[in-house]
Amino acid sequence: MGDHVGVQSFSRQDRTRFRAKVGRCLDALAVMLADGRFDVSDPQLGLEIELNLVDDARDPAMSNERALEAIASPAFQTELGQFNVEINVAPRPIDGTHLQELEDVLRGALNAADDRAREAGCGLAMIGMLPTLDERHFTEEWLSKDPRYGLLGQQILAARGEDIELVLDGPSLSDGGPRESLEIVCDTILPEAACTSVQLHLQVAPADFAAYWNSAQAIAGVQVALAANSPFFAGRALWHETRIPMFEQATDTRPQELKNQGVRPRVWFGERWITSIFDLFEENSRYFPALLPVCTDEDPFEVLAAGGSPKLAELRMHNGTIYRWNRPIYDAQGEGRHLRLENRVLPAGPSIPDVLADAALYYGLVRSLAEADRPLWTQMTFDAAEENLHSAARDGIEARMYWPEVGWVGPRELVLRRLLPLAAEGLDAYGVESAVRDRYLGIIEQRCLTGRNGATWQRAAVAAREAAGDSRSQALHGMLDEYLERMHTGTPVHTWDF
Repeated sequence: MGDHVGVQSFSRQDRTRFRAKVGRCLDALAVMLADGRFDVSDPQLGLEIELNLVDDARDPAMSNERALEAIASPAFQTELGQFNVEINVAPRPIDGTHLQELEDVLRGALNAADDRAREAGCGLAMIGMLPTLDERHFTEEWLSKDPRYGLLGQQILAARGEDIELVLDGPSLSDGGPRESLEIVCDTILPEAACTSVQLHLQVAPADFAAYWNSAQAIAGVQVALAANSPFFAGRALWHETRIPMFEQATDTRPQELKNQGVRPRVWFGERWITSIFDLFEENSRYFPALLPVCTDEDPFEVLAAGGSPKLAELRMHNGTIYRWNRPIYDAQGEGRHLRLENRVLPAGPSIPDVLADAALYYGLVRSLAEADRPLWTQMTFDAAEENLHSAARDGIEARMYWPEVGWVGPRELVLRRLLPLAAEGLDAYGVESAVRDRYLGIIEQRCLTGRNGATWQRAAVAAREAAGDSRSQALHGMLDEYLERMHTGTPVHTWDF
């Protein structure tokens, strides 16, 4: 989806040709997987962080073009909404002190970008969902100017054939009070832009990809429970990680009748453990019609016959419009080619150390689980892993989830008793220095001990303001102001007061 899209409409013939090109790309990928000639470097981490723009009143600032012009860095780029930008971090090794060095690099880059964005009248907010967004901000005029975003929205709505309904009930409250609910209708996909995330990339050898993808799926619920940072949307207190169900609904191309038939959604956890990365690309081509059927002149088999690496542009474009929570990536540069696993479940924020702690837990755990003698995914059903994700999104750090040999357990107990040692072993296997390992896993440990993550802090801060007499809008704006002040200090969320 990062590729430029020059056309603004598609014919029936375009779609037929695109399907055939995707099939040919898939055949070429099968040949490449069989010969095994993929680049496999020392383990590297890659990182993308989606950010919101806010004005001095802490309302959304619809000014990403002005902000990017002021920031003037190729690491920053547009996102779907005019209130979004994204920072892309170049891949770097995981071993040694690189995680700690990345924290310093990110802090410097974001501080400098924030200073420059202020010249354009806005600041950066690293948060899962901007709590001051509401229905007024979901109109077409606030889409980013890049034509591909408008075209994507048109295609999603055309496939759906009707407006997008966003419906969600918050969890039951422990004090027995009424739970809040959301029911709004939008004629754009801009609610997707409200869902700002951290995306983690890991280059993986073809033979290892299935084990790493299965491991990432198995721990998705744990990741979301510990990192939840999206409890408010359109003025309502909803799930601890409301970003998960809202992203699922905002990009859903299915009207109710297709949902009733069991047609698969484009934001998809999947439905089974896999044995090869090919399984994922094959499912994409079999189950999902094209949204952006843009064809190139490349014949991948001609490129292979000449000794090169085909771009597989159609396969990559199609893959980019299917939003798996753990997504396979094929990439080719020059004569080289590689495969990456993109982890998409984490919200942005609250602080840079929190983001790096979430990354350390993820990279450490997937390494340990993928290389375990008895794979975790042979001990639990795929449905259990999916239910864990939605339970974690709903109830956050106090969720209940299923884990093999343990049964039903809270994520705090599970991480402290079982998963932190596994994550430490995985980071050790990467060669991460012990002091760096202990710093970031120590942040995860303290989150578990205090029960405080971004979602619980936001909820408590808003509740305190409302108890003092603030309206919901006043409480959300005041909370966000305090949040941003603490975000800029660079201290992890478990240390934040109210």
